[in-house]
Amino acid sequence: MGRFGGEMVGTAILILFGDGVVAATLLARSKAQNAGWIVIATGWAFAVTLGIYAVAQFTGALLNPAVTLGFAVTDVIDWGDVPYFILGEFAGAMLGALLVYLAYLPHWGETEDPGLKLAVFCTGPAIRNYTANLVTEIIGTFILVYGVLALVYHFGTTNITSSSLQSALSSSFVPLLVGILVWAIGLSLGGPTGYAINPARDLGPRIIHAILPIPGKGSSDWEYAWVPVVGPIIGGILGAVVYQMTFPPGMAF
Repeated sequence: MGRFGGEMVGTAILILFGDGVVAATLLARSKAQNAGWIVIATGWAFAVTLGIYAVAQFTGALLNPAVTLGFAVTDVIDWGDVPYFILGEFAGAMLGALLVYLAYLPHWGETEDPGLKLAVFCTGPAIRNYTANLVTEIIGTFILVYGVLALVYHFGTTNITSSSLQSALSSSFVPLLVGILVWAIGLSLGGPTGYAINPARDLGPRIIHAILPIPGKGSSDWEYAWVPVVGPIIGGILGAVVYQMTFPPGMAF
């Protein structure tokens, strides 16, 4: 399985379960309707865990362009692989969103609020303040990438490379711990923006929302769409760079 195919499969699984739990919670006449934020945050945590387990042995399971760019800037992965990773991540995010749409096909017409339909696919701020929303996404993605590298360092090697990353993320516990990290981010930092922390997770499904024939869907909110792309990219790069500065390769105690 190549970089493109692996990232596509892993990200599709991520979005299928992640957007799926949002659909279950928000859409009318779903058996899980109104289950609440804790269920959504937990579903996304499991979504990340299962996406990593599915393809870590093939690609390292980055599943996120912000993580991909952060790892490329710090030489964990080769720049030549970046286009394959990112294209696979966006393709997988769109595929996963399409599958969620099909799984909940009768419920779109039963749901009156167009905002709830959009929220199944992508994030939106609780209070629309682009500067504050951007800062929230930067902080969330910073701690995501910094935390992933810390886990890989702990279970892998002091010299984090593409192969050691792949080895660590293929271990029994690391994907589960990454899921717990995402769970913590959702519970603690997800309130202001819905914690995209992943450009593909937000933009890919937003595009699917725009093109699908969802009854009464309303706007795809393109005015906000740049925030969950730019913020995670900045946060992901900063998280990787600061981690490398804090614990340079070969450092041990």
